[in-house]
Amino acid sequence: MTMTTAVEHHQARMQRVLEYIDQHLHDDLNLETLSSIAAYSKYHFHRQFTATFGLSVHRYILLARMKRASYRLVYRDTQSVTAIAMDAGYAAPDAFARSFRQQFGQSPSSFRKSPDWEPWHSAFTPLNDARSKLMQKTFTKDDVTIREVPSTPVAIMEHRGDPAALAATIQRFIAWRQLFSLHPRTHPTFNVWRSERRPESPADYSVDLCVGVPSSFEVKSEQVTAGEIPGGRCAVLRVVGNTDNLEPAALFLYRDWLPASGEEARDFPLYCQRLSLFPEVPEHEAVAELFLPLK
Repeated sequence: MTMTTAVEHHQARMQRVLEYIDQHLHDDLNLETLSSIAAYSKYHFHRQFTATFGLSVHRYILLARMKRASYRLVYRDTQSVTAIAMDAGYAAPDAFARSFRQQFGQSPSSFRKSPDWEPWHSAFTPLNDARSKLMQKTFTKDDVTIREVPSTPVAIMEHRGDPAALAATIQRFIAWRQLFSLHPRTHPTFNVWRSERRPESPADYSVDLCVGVPSSFEVKSEQVTAGEIPGGRCAVLRVVGNTDNLEPAALFLYRDWLPASGEEARDFPLYCQRLSLFPEVPEHEAVAELFLPLK
């Protein structure tokens, strides 16, 4: 086995572990189970995991469980704090609350009502860095299809300004959708990017949060407006896993695919449709399709 092949084999085994953790966050994720998934000795697996990802197995699992729990607290308010605590592997809500406060500086109830996103983002930097080591996908021209897309009436909640405040806008958008029973399973979810992901000034960041609605739907809200995602030819790139950051996929479309394709972009922004969402599915199974409108 060459050095390159050996490294790829090791990475594939470690990726199996991350995917298993994603799918079994509610289970007892002990060292013996995880080392068997990786097909490594349990006496060495924990050191290999730390060397590969930069944090211990225990720390990785804790952060992964806390990420799912925090999403459910803010975006799934029908679930009780107790149910979320149990699903995160805690025997009692007070133990979950102590751990949650230690991570984010807020109790679960306080975070649900008024989340402080800055320490939340900081706390998950090690987890995101660990996942990016193996979870980044390399795209090829064969991953892109050209599709004739129908126009879609949508209700739009705009986010304008610092991207650090986007999570709060998403929270309001979900609450508004729930009022009108616009569930993602029956009404498609779109993001339309009207600025760069990281503009020079955070104040210039601009994205529309959209939900597909019937053409007869009347929007009666100061926060939400009626609009349309226009139909036409689009280059479509499907992304599975790591859909929190679609920038690598967008860069591939603009930098690699578009110049080589002979196509020209149409006068409408890049947008995506969220086909399956975390935490409804494990993070590595989340799916989004990126649409680049073409002339």
